[in-house]
Amino acid sequence: MAETNYKRTGAGTKTSSFGTPGRINHDSSKFYESRLYEGLKKGEETSHIENEIPVENLDRIYCKSSENMDELPDNSTHLMVTSPPYNVTKDYDNNLSLAEYLKLLRNIWQETYRVLVPGGRACINVANLGRKPYIPLHSYIIEDMHDIGFLMRGELIWNKASSASPSTAWGSWLSAANPVLRDVHEYILVFSKDSFSRKKKAKENTIKKEEFLEWTKSVCTFPAVSAKQIGHPAPFPEELPHRLIQLYTFKNDVVLDPFAGSGTTCLSSIKDNRNFIGYDTNAEYVKLAETRISSYIKQTDPSKK
Repeated sequence: MAETNYKRTGAGTKTSSFGTPGRINHDSSKFYESRLYEGLKKGEETSHIENEIPVENLDRIYCKSSENMDELPDNSTHLMVTSPPYNVTKDYDNNLSLAEYLKLLRNIWQETYRVLVPGGRACINVANLGRKPYIPLHSYIIEDMHDIGFLMRGELIWNKASSASPSTAWGSWLSAANPVLRDVHEYILVFSKDSFSRKKKAKENTIKKEEFLEWTKSVCTFPAVSAKQIGHPAPFPEELPHRLIQLYTFKNDVVLDPFAGSGTTCLSSIKDNRNFIGYDTNAEYVKLAETRISSYIKQTDPSKK
């Protein structure tokens, strides 16, 4: 008979043969001590290290590659939220080979690891590519992040069905000859540096109970945004960084976007009372991002007009 303990007392619940519905104060040590986890990095207790970023370097978007973020000290940012360019010959891509593209990303993930505080989080929005063959880009990124030393926390499936492109690329219509799957989702991969938890250091949470309950589910549904409306070929909606900022940072933390694009992560950071740092190699998009941020500040702060 399966071991079961549903009491929500000081002892909490324990892992049983068939799981348990309770999750408050749950003791999962039996599961993590199983051979399934042999040899895997499980996180560690780390000392609190948090170096301050010079004030003049905060709340800025730098027009340069984020392969070298020398404006940022080690252990100085709290969250990275980004969506890398797809590298599929869009007008802002460099048309790199897959190996070259992954090397570029890995250099940036390595630099991100350096600047994150212990327990800091890295969230990467990515879509897989192509069909002949299918390129599981998220799998390559996960492997590289593990090699660098990141701990994977999980992945969110962003269901874009309500606003996904009405693609007619079915392959062979109503035939088993060559049917093609049509993606209506993207991934948001979530990682931590060194430790799964962060030292709070008397900081303020801003997420609401209802938001926490909904946004910790592994599938999220919200619409995409119009590229024409934003002025960038592949913008993501503010809802995406907003949720991650609320889940993974405290008030006044620093949020990093190494592929700032149209500045959505930076704009969301301001709206959520966080600081931001952005990088992008395209001067036009840096200007677009700065214009969006400036317009918001002028609308909300009459003294800035």
